[in-house]
Amino acid sequence: MIQKLNSKNQNVAETIRSVFQASYAIEAKLLKATDFPPLKRTAEEFLDSKNAFYGFYKEEKLAGVVEVKAEEKNTHIQSLVVHPNFFRQGIASTLVQFVLETYTTKTITVETGLANEPAKDLYYGFHFKKVREYDTTNGIRKIAFLMRRG
Repeated sequence: MIQKLNSKNQNVAETIRSVFQASYAIEAKLLKATDFPPLKRTAEEFLDSKNAFYGFYKEEKLAGVVEVKAEEKNTHIQSLVVHPNFFRQGIASTLVQFVLETYTTKTITVETGLANEPAKDLYYGFHFKKVREYDTTNGIRKIAFLMRRG
C-alpha cells in the first residue's frame, strides 16, 4: 500500500532516513563509492525538504520510499529507495508507476549511478530515455533519464 508520508514529523523523517540509509548503503557498494552524499543526509534534511514523499508499506513496515520534486512543467524523481529486506518484490516498479499516474507533467526525469544496473533496468523498463552521463564532484558516474509524454 502506498501512502503520502509526512516528512515534517520527526518520527516519520527518521523512519524515511532509516530506509534511505539501508538502501543507499547497497548502492554505494554497487558504485564503489567511498564518499556517497545520500548516506550523509540527516533527518533534519527530510524535515526541511519541500519535496513530496510517498511510502510503500508491506507487513506494516516502510519497505520503499519515492521522493518527488514536482514543478510546473517537470516531475523529478529525486530519490527512489527500497529497504534491502524487500528487494526484488516489485516495490520500486510500483512506486514508479504511482508517480507516473499521480503526476501529469509532460516530462519526468530521474538520475542514478551508472553502475546501478537494477535501477537502470527499472527506468528503461518504463521507457525512460538516457539523456546524458556525467561525473559528480564526488567522482561518481551518473546517468540521467527523461520521459516525455503526450
